[in-house]
Amino acid sequence: MIEKQFLKYQAQTTPHPLGIEISRAYGSYIYNTNNIVFLDFVAGVSATPLGHNHPKVVNAIKEQLDKYMHVMVYGEYIQRPAVELAKLLSDNLPASLEKTYLTNSGTEAIEGALKLAKRATGRSEIISANKAYHGNTMGSMSVMGFEERKQAFRPLLPDVRFIDFNSEKDLNKITTKTACVILETIQGGAGFIEPTNNYLEKVRKRCYDVGALLILDEIQPGIGRTGKLFGFEHYNCIPDILVTGKALGGGMPIGAFTASSDLMDLLMDNPKLGHITTFGGHPVIAASALATLKEVTESNLIPLTLEKEKLFRKQLIHPLIKEIRGKGLMLALIMESADITNQLILKAQDQGLILFWLLFEPKAVRITPPLTISEEEIIKGCNIILDTLNSIK
Repeated sequence: MIEKQFLKYQAQTTPHPLGIEISRAYGSYIYNTNNIVFLDFVAGVSATPLGHNHPKVVNAIKEQLDKYMHVMVYGEYIQRPAVELAKLLSDNLPASLEKTYLTNSGTEAIEGALKLAKRATGRSEIISANKAYHGNTMGSMSVMGFEERKQAFRPLLPDVRFIDFNSEKDLNKITTKTACVILETIQGGAGFIEPTNNYLEKVRKRCYDVGALLILDEIQPGIGRTGKLFGFEHYNCIPDILVTGKALGGGMPIGAFTASSDLMDLLMDNPKLGHITTFGGHPVIAASALATLKEVTESNLIPLTLEKEKLFRKQLIHPLIKEIRGKGLMLALIMESADITNQLILKAQDQGLILFWLLFEPKAVRITPPLTISEEEIIKGCNIILDTLNSIK
């Protein structure tokens, strides 16, 4: 009954949703209504860094619920969870990334970052990367570097140009007409592509030389997933505007963009209300995010992600796995073919392991488990992957 209602009344994103009916989730596990348990190697697509229903996150939510929920649109009232979250972000970022605007999702944070760059520079040109994914609202879709997914929705934002990620020869396309360059620190939908050859440093220098701003999208790599709090810390490149989301909320919906006070204050005046939102910085969600960020920064989870990466790489050796891309617990298995990828994901689910696809690389299998996953759980899940691959003809 509920499955029919799910398909009839709830709008879908694909013709064939996975359709697991959820009853509860805890730690690294999700349970369906038949009490079948699934080991989760996806973490809500990188959105639950502390696993499901982490006690500190749940307690923070419950405590805030007992005080107040929504009381006023963003930015008018002083609400302690949002203030403390913004301060904790600042405390853990370079000095130039001081002030944060909290939003409802990553794609809304991208919209705000793009607006801020145009406001700050007085320019209109935006440069993004081919195979980039920054969200699905109209501005974010405009900087998506995958025409097949956006052609049905044109016209989109004008003055958007594309470069190849890691291509130094494309850097001369960044000019004095450019308001901003927006890049994922590690390309997600493209197959977890890392910057090479000091690429981000070179983009940073080119932006500085021509007066453009650099926006780094850390919606996936951020909040400890790569072995640093933010992925840019691996690559000696501090952005002008940092965008985060997903894991920051600890399982609750959130986005944020962070910049210097001089930049952020431009949204206050000329015009006033330069970026507004009703529910951004919602106190319950901010409480969840604050508890999550405290746990990630105060525990040993971040350095352990690199040890867990080594374990994954040691375990996942198989003739059908051609490559393992990514860093920390942001990993992608690159299979021999898209058909093998599909078989692995679907058959592993039947064996109690949740894997998932990436957006633009059909041969990739996503492995982005909770940062809290244990070594025993990693080995258990990897054995399911290997057994499943052995069963594929």
